[in-house]
Amino acid sequence: MASSHSSSPVPQSNSSDAFFKKEMDVTKRFRPVQSLPDVCPKEPTGDPHNLCDSPSLVADQHRWTIYHSKVNLPAALNDPRLAKRESDFFTKTWGVDFVDTEVTPSFYLPQITKEHFALYQQEIAPREKVHERCKSICTPKDTFDGTLLHTHDKSRTDLEQVPKIFMKPDFALEDSLTFNAVLPWSHFSTAGGKGNRDAASSKLLQEKLSHYLDIVEVNIAHQISLRSEAFFHAMTSQHELQDYLRKTSQAVKLLREKIAQIDKVMCEGSLRVLRLSLTRNNCIKAYNKLKLMATVHQTQPTVQLLLSTSEFVGALDLIATTQEVLQQELQGIHSFRHLGSQLCELEKLIDKMMIAEFSTYARNDLNRPLEDDCQILEEERLVSLVFGLLKQRKLNFYEIYGDEMIITAKNIIKQCVVNTVSQIEEIDTEVVVKLADQMRMMNFPQWFDLLKNIFSKFTIFLKRIKATLNTIRSVVFLVLDKNQKTRDLEDTLQKNSAKDSTVDTEVAYLTHEGMFISDAFSEGDLPPVAADTTSQRNTSPNSEPCSSDSVSEPECTTDSSSSKEQTSSSVTPGGVEMMISDDMKLTDLELVRLANNIQELLYNASDICHDRSVKFLMSRAKDGFLEKLNSNEFVTLSRLMEGFILDTEQICGRKSMSLRGALQSQANRFVNRFHEERKTKLSLLLDNERWKQAEVPAEFQDLVDSVSDGRISLPEKKPAATEERKPAEFLIVEGQKYATVGTVLLLIRIILEYCQCVDNIPSITTDMLTRLSDLLKYFNSRSCQLVLGAGALQVVGLKTITTKNLALSSRCLQLIVHYIPIIRAHFEARLQPKQYSMLRHFDHITKDYHDHIAEISAKLVAIMDSLFDKLLSKYEVKAPVPSACFRNICKQMAKMHEAIYDLLPEEQTQMLFLRINASYKLHLKRQLAHLNVVNDGGPLNGLVTSDVAFYTGNLQALKGLNNLDLNMAEIWEQKR
Repeated sequence: MASSHSSSPVPQSNSSDAFFKKEMDVTKRFRPVQSLPDVCPKEPTGDPHNLCDSPSLVADQHRWTIYHSKVNLPAALNDPRLAKRESDFFTKTWGVDFVDTEVTPSFYLPQITKEHFALYQQEIAPREKVHERCKSICTPKDTFDGTLLHTHDKSRTDLEQVPKIFMKPDFALEDSLTFNAVLPWSHFSTAGGKGNRDAASSKLLQEKLSHYLDIVEVNIAHQISLRSEAFFHAMTSQHELQDYLRKTSQAVKLLREKIAQIDKVMCEGSLRVLRLSLTRNNCIKAYNKLKLMATVHQTQPTVQLLLSTSEFVGALDLIATTQEVLQQELQGIHSFRHLGSQLCELEKLIDKMMIAEFSTYARNDLNRPLEDDCQILEEERLVSLVFGLLKQRKLNFYEIYGDEMIITAKNIIKQCVVNTVSQIEEIDTEVVVKLADQMRMMNFPQWFDLLKNIFSKFTIFLKRIKATLNTIRSVVFLVLDKNQKTRDLEDTLQKNSAKDSTVDTEVAYLTHEGMFISDAFSEGDLPPVAADTTSQRNTSPNSEPCSSDSVSEPECTTDSSSSKEQTSSSVTPGGVEMMISDDMKLTDLELVRLANNIQELLYNASDICHDRSVKFLMSRAKDGFLEKLNSNEFVTLSRLMEGFILDTEQICGRKSMSLRGALQSQANRFVNRFHEERKTKLSLLLDNERWKQAEVPAEFQDLVDSVSDGRISLPEKKPAATEERKPAEFLIVEGQKYATVGTVLLLIRIILEYCQCVDNIPSITTDMLTRLSDLLKYFNSRSCQLVLGAGALQVVGLKTITTKNLALSSRCLQLIVHYIPIIRAHFEARLQPKQYSMLRHFDHITKDYHDHIAEISAKLVAIMDSLFDKLLSKYEVKAPVPSACFRNICKQMAKMHEAIYDLLPEEQTQMLFLRINASYKLHLKRQLAHLNVVNDGGPLNGLVTSDVAFYTGNLQALKGLNNLDLNMAEIWEQKR
């Protein structure tokens, strides 16, 4: 506020009449009427020489004037809306509309502190003490105040006589309740003979109201008399105000004349130039608008022309650009009122045309001959279609491609079958009409070639689908990448716009160094984007409003300056360059979901091919054709199917389980049949086995040699030589001789066939392991029944089970035990780590075989033990020496040695004869104890010693037993 201590600085004037002041007449009791102090600087009175004191817009524009005041103090003090004036007005409020603002301190006034008043306080302190003492002694007279107080109390008492209803702010006689309260109806009733009393009452009421009126008038007059001085003071000031206004009016008139001269000299020419420039710009805008209307008028014929050449993207861009121009540049033009709806209908028609065109493209792409290369069919056309469908948010177009894939997969199999059947003369298509029946009449080579052809066609089919879908996904990813770049660009522009929007519109009409600031912004200095019609309207109030919101370029077209969308060039993996516009209103989530659906469509293509292949296999397997295949045929079929499965996984990147499951099912059936055939074959061999040593053909020796080289596989059949190799007596395995029977040789071959099937069909490893362990257990148990259990006597018709049969059976078991670790290692290398628990079957089989071998050895010892018990129980110590008993024992020992020596290894023979010798010593010791023959050097002892020496000599004379430690001293009882 200008008159407060915290107000802004006021310019000081050197003249003594800077403020108008009035002198006060102190001789009068009441202050004379005086003019109101003027807080404003003195205005010019019309004298031309005094005009220098008036504010100048040019010279004083940077000086502080009264017009910089925040609040007009007289206006705040004379606010008629305030009910009363409070004594604390300056500290309580500054008026209804006063806003407390921060005012900078005046730099014209010094900073006043308490030290400035120190001298004054020292001088005034004694005087204040004297004044206070005088006040306490002399009581001041307050007669005037008492009179005023008495008068005030009297007027208040009189006003209290007036009813309160007249004092209410909402007092209105129109209200019935108020009217009845002021003028009761009972005073005006004349019924019941009370007329005189009612008349008196009405007269009394009239007098009472008159009395109230007098009281109010007296109080009003009293209040007017109290404020008469202020009223006459205001009237006197009014004349002075009129004088001030007259002088001000003359100053304003003179100022206006000077401004008019300045405007004529400095501004009129420049404004005329600006006005002509704006008129020229408006003419250019009108011309460009007409050109734009002419271009828009040609939209529909241009769209028809683009559609005739399948340029759907160009047509959609043209429609979108035209719609944008109609909404922004040409809005409200009557001649184009129906063009927007026509373009919308045309856009819907283009949607249907694109869907139909994409269906046609998918059909042509998938049904073209598979002998062609896997290049994409008309990649530019595909990219254009996909881009148009994305632009129109037709995101389910890939479903059309998926439906065509299913139909094409069916047709591929059908066409392959028809072509193959037509080339086979044995099939009469006129007799056998159904295609499935014709296919079932093929033999395995023919059907296998057909399946191979189908798989090759499907492989090309999947590669073609992958190439097409990759192109579609590349378009989607390019749009997604464009969205990301657009967002980054918008963020950058938003940051830059905050820095660029610094044009100060408040100085549009202020002068700067003799010229208008707007002249500095010439049309050539502004960029085209910043040349906006709104700012041009502000520069000239007389300019005509333009219907366009932006200035078009001289060469205005619908796809360039009038459209706000920008395009960027991108190249697909196939080398097709395409323009991506910014009007692709697709979210990142929609684009990512669409890309995933397209990738899933490639997976579905793999599943479709596998499903159709499974149906083809099942239709051929209805008559048990696949189950009747031999091992080589099934292995060939399995390899073909595994190769196709791996090819599809490599192409599509995901495993399809349908064909693999069908192969596994057929493999299980093949394993069951394979195992049953060989188990039946082994059973027949065992039932016809006579347990005699068989000759070993050269092919079996080659088979064993191939295994010893570290690989388990059946060797290829060598062409018959001019001189066939003779069979060998023993089977040589890693330097050891094995005497075997024919059944065991075939069993080894069967075992290797199991191992080879695992190599050829890895999916049946676990089943083969189970079946092979079952086969080995069956051989062990069946051979035990036939030899140890003497079942061969009834089955084959053997007369007896000889020691040679037992030894041969033991050696055959040892041969199988030798191969069990090799078989175990072969299966372990082909099992998953979680399947290693199945290898425990081989541990159980090995234990069973060792137990069986031990039982055979015990059986051989038991045979000799029973012989010793029979012969030595009749032994008598007498001449001749050697006795007949010992001769017979040596003879039987020689027969035993002869029977097993060529069958069992030397170590096993020695261990066996050591056990037999122990049994012999036990029986001899028991018989000598029974005969009371002791080692005392007597005649009986000498006879026994001679017989034992004969036994020892004969036993050590046998092959391989010369170094046998017989320890015959154990036959004598030890002396205690």
